[in-house]
Amino acid sequence: MQKLLLLHGALGSAVHFNQLKELLSDTCEVHTLNFASHGGSEVVETITIPGFAEEVIAYLNEKDIATIAVFGYSMGGYVGLYLAKNYPDRVEKLFTFATKLNWTPEGAAKETAMLNPDAIREKVPKYAAALENLHGQHWEKLMHKTAAMMLGLGSAPALNDEDFSNIEIPVLLGVGDKDVMVSIEETLSSYRVLPNAQLLVMPNTPHPIDRVDQEALAQQIRKYFL
Repeated sequence: MQKLLLLHGALGSAVHFNQLKELLSDTCEVHTLNFASHGGSEVVETITIPGFAEEVIAYLNEKDIATIAVFGYSMGGYVGLYLAKNYPDRVEKLFTFATKLNWTPEGAAKETAMLNPDAIREKVPKYAAALENLHGQHWEKLMHKTAAMMLGLGSAPALNDEDFSNIEIPVLLGVGDKDVMVSIEETLSSYRVLPNAQLLVMPNTPHPIDRVDQEALAQQIRKYFL
């Protein structure tokens, strides 16, 4: 049975994959994990893409998994690409979805402007409650750490076009046509640089993972990996 690792996005957790994991369980041995500071764990001093990648390698070593297929949503896809570049012997194939690939200072500033815990508590209390339920009482600290990571990516991306051009494993870049955070254009641009890539645009699909048609996504995952 195909081993498949699902990597969640920023401010997300493995629970976001519960339905997807169930849909795929008949054809894949599905693995999930929570990145550092996510899912209620203690918030660490600094979170980075290389640090998340090292956590994945540690997980694979712990489970005695030599190589695995990877699906990464949003930030999880960026971690997947970092793994594909720096640990190519551990990733069989990669499918990213709704992953921001072109990090700039302006783009990072735009992203982090929305990561204001006080404003979220005041204007979107249901979202604040959901984050607290997902990450515990330290969700605000996690949000600040996430904003700092994004600003760091804006000034010094973990991956650039040269890195993409050196990723030799098969990669499928997916994006929703109604995603307001990740554009089709930036996804297409990276697709053209990757030497062994495919491109997928899912119709009527926004960015948030809980608003993506899980059955349609599971179908695309099976089609690509199996």
